[in-house]
Amino acid sequence: MKIPSFQIKAFLFILILLLQFSFNTIYSQNISFKIKLKSESKVEIKASPLKFNKHFAYSFTLDDGYRSAYMTAFPLLNGGKISSSSINEWKIDQGGDGSTSRGLFYSDGFGNKIPFKLALAINGGSIRDLPENRGHLSWSEIKEMYNAGWDILNHSFHHATKHGTNYKTEVTENTTSIKQNLDFTMSHFVVPGGEGDEKYYLEYEKEALNNGHFSVASYYGAGPVYKVNSKVNLDKMISARTFVLSSKDTIDFKTMDRYLKTIDSIVKQPESVWFNDFTHGTGNGNLWNLSMRFLDFKYYMTTLANKYGEKGNDSVWMAPWQEVYEYIWLRDRIKIECKQNKKEVEVTIILPEIPETFRHKDISLNIKTSSKFEIELAKDLNIKDDGKTSHKQILIHL
Repeated sequence: MKIPSFQIKAFLFILILLLQFSFNTIYSQNISFKIKLKSESKVEIKASPLKFNKHFAYSFTLDDGYRSAYMTAFPLLNGGKISSSSINEWKIDQGGDGSTSRGLFYSDGFGNKIPFKLALAINGGSIRDLPENRGHLSWSEIKEMYNAGWDILNHSFHHATKHGTNYKTEVTENTTSIKQNLDFTMSHFVVPGGEGDEKYYLEYEKEALNNGHFSVASYYGAGPVYKVNSKVNLDKMISARTFVLSSKDTIDFKTMDRYLKTIDSIVKQPESVWFNDFTHGTGNGNLWNLSMRFLDFKYYMTTLANKYGEKGNDSVWMAPWQEVYEYIWLRDRIKIECKQNKKEVEVTIILPEIPETFRHKDISLNIKTSSKFEIELAKDLNIKDDGKTSHKQILIHL
């Protein structure tokens, strides 16, 4: 049967409208505010390469969910009582030096100190409350670190790698476990290491990306250093993992100094960069010889804080992988429109549709003006500025 031409035209017209509507709804909402200048100085506004307009972002992840993360690393960075020597169920000392830490910080540029934060790559099948000298974290310990801003990454449910592993189940069962016990959905995956079939990690990469994860840290891939002054390709990102490890036999700050020297060489670049490292345990014992002894970890992180944190040149954004990823993703998709009329600037930011699993939704704006300024707040807009001091940045929390 021949379809009348007017019906074909009507169908095509509707199809075009639907396509236009779909395209237009990629950017789903606007936020706007006004800047009141003290003079008629010209204003330029653009998204900062990194949050708080920092020079470099450093992401550090602790693999496998070992309890030393809570007993030593968390109190050292966040502030608190560090565990003294503690022999776990594997006869390994996963405690620390028993000292009390005031925390390690960078500043946000608005007069506030922010503690260094790491990520935990965990296996839900290993999380439990007993025995008292257990080697892995409990749900309550993970929740406390998560609430303090640490991010939780998917590391498979059983840390399975050997022949016969169901990679899809390992990915999805761990997602379900964390959702049931901690009430959030993980969105970034870390391939577990171990003996397995040749190139087994490719199966993990495929299943993670096919089942809701935005990025994968694996044996090989892009990075681990990313230049972020321009748009970063985050689509189905697979990033190479590098580790910071203690020497096998003794505490050796010379080993840590070699790692720190690498960081020094990276941050001397004029471009803003993001890079990430990994380790396993952070207790007194070098767990599986794949970890950092606590005194090495303390020296390493304290040196970073003193050189690049709030006590140093304050150029570091010490934030977990997920937080940095989500900032760059959002930064690269917003559209900024500015209209200046003498001492008044109207700013409109067109936002994309942000995935439901995103946890971090901040926008840092780099302001170029010689004038001090104030923000005329829009209703319900969470915004900070340094307009009365260095007049260089604005932070919007969505």
